[in-house]
Amino acid sequence: MKKLMSFLVYSGLLLLGLSLNSCQEEFEDSPQGENQEAILATSNTAKLIQNVSSKDGSYDNIVDKASCFALNFPYVVNVNGLDIKVNAKADLKLIERILDELEDDNDILEIVFPVTITMADYSEITINNQQELREQANKCIEGGDDDDIECIDFSYPLTVYSFNINLQKTNSVTVQNDLQLRRFFKGLNDNSMISFDFPLALTLYDGTEINVANNAELADAIEMAKDACDEDDDDDYNDDDFSQEELEEYLVKCPWLIKEIKRDGQNQTDQYFEYVMNFKPDGSVVVKDRLGNNLMGTWTTKVGNHSVLLKLEFEVLTDFTLEWFVYDLEDGKIKLFSGEGNKIIMRNACDIVDNKPDTLREVLKECSWIIRKVKKDGEEIDRLLGYEFKFMAEGAVTLSNGTNTSEGTWAITSNAQGRLIMDITMGQEPGVNFSWPLSDLRDKRLKFEVGDFELILERNCNNDEDDDDVMEIRDILKDGSWMVAQYKDDGIDKTAAYANFGFSFAANALVRTTNSGVSGVSGLWRVIRNSDGELKCYLNFGLDVSLRNLSDRWSITVVSDSRIELKNGLDDILVFEKE
Repeated sequence: MKKLMSFLVYSGLLLLGLSLNSCQEEFEDSPQGENQEAILATSNTAKLIQNVSSKDGSYDNIVDKASCFALNFPYVVNVNGLDIKVNAKADLKLIERILDELEDDNDILEIVFPVTITMADYSEITINNQQELREQANKCIEGGDDDDIECIDFSYPLTVYSFNINLQKTNSVTVQNDLQLRRFFKGLNDNSMISFDFPLALTLYDGTEINVANNAELADAIEMAKDACDEDDDDDYNDDDFSQEELEEYLVKCPWLIKEIKRDGQNQTDQYFEYVMNFKPDGSVVVKDRLGNNLMGTWTTKVGNHSVLLKLEFEVLTDFTLEWFVYDLEDGKIKLFSGEGNKIIMRNACDIVDNKPDTLREVLKECSWIIRKVKKDGEEIDRLLGYEFKFMAEGAVTLSNGTNTSEGTWAITSNAQGRLIMDITMGQEPGVNFSWPLSDLRDKRLKFEVGDFELILERNCNNDEDDDDVMEIRDILKDGSWMVAQYKDDGIDKTAAYANFGFSFAANALVRTTNSGVSGVSGLWRVIRNSDGELKCYLNFGLDVSLRNLSDRWSITVVSDSRIELKNGLDDILVFEKE
């Protein structure tokens, strides 16, 4: 992974590099009349060339936690209960996004074995289980001290020559990539000598292209560049690339909400949760507590050890006063670390703080909204899962489960921190009556949160009728009667408890049940595509004792005309088969 560090420029590198002569004795003139020099295939320069062309295994550290090898595509991982097929590097971003959904770091990622890994020298090994993977990972040298050189790359294609000990040319090959260059070296013996068709081009970690005229300049360029960037050879998979200037610009652009804080190993999140932090260009920082009080401090940044550091100083907020290592500037989030027991997680609040109430009003009125989660006083209200809000003009709002509809009022205001607030009054449904502070605003998801109160809504425009996959699954479920073929709760098989039940999914979001042929309770069902692009099935059987364990927000994993498989986490599985 190439890291952009603004304090190094190539002009200084080249001037210093050309002054080094330590490796000159390695080079011997070749008799080809092409101004070439030959070097032994076992020389220090040859080793540098091989290290530049090594396989970089750090890009998938989010999966294998090892930088000296990479998993071969495709493979499958299970992330917090969801199976993901990884076909390319781009799919690793989806894994990162799912892991970042939970900020308490209680994530579960499991690789589906066997897999094949590619080592730094491009050799391949089959790995059959987690233990074998860890054994290989333990051999890696992390922290950037391994032989792999990632701060400079060859620009392909290039032509490489081999000579015997008498400097007679034995072969010439045009290579197109690092793999072919390493294979060329693998075919040489200890007495072989090599050289290139100069001049050849290389690209530095910051995108600068340089040209070298001979092996001496090539060796100097690699030597000077090899430690010039952070190779990201560690387990911090999302300490994404950014410069000091980019961080400073990012900090002052918007207010920030405090989502998590630990100091000296103690969790202080409850004390500071949802405090608003405003960074000013003049180096001052203002923190607003939940009562709207302003707490003043200062901030500065600097670069150290290839990392950007943020120093915070407050008279009152001593838990914030520290020099923090900064990483993860993607998806509107910043994470700060200092040692083992100090951490701050902040989320971008551009659309949440000091924004016009009309913005949220218009978002709410555009579509209907499905309840994904409701929590009051720390307890989830499961009976409202899948209920649908419709926010209308003149402050009217309805809440429906497909048969019963409650009416109420809504309004958008701002609190003392400048945060947008949604006030809901629903006399027939007290579970949603609250002044909900907006915590996260996305295209298809809204999150309202403060303390032990949380409301998450999923956008549902036109009932997802323009989504072919959603409509197909709905049509399959509405066609006929279904039975529970398998149900596992926390890994315990409880299928037998539902052997006598039949399920009919109706068009009006109702699911009707029979028990041993006798008509019974009705519940709610919805199939939607959520804000993460995943297909979800909401089931809600209210307070019915015999079926309430099936009430949940299930991931749809397998679909056919006669079988629907649902999953929630690693150990909760629900399978419907057509009767």
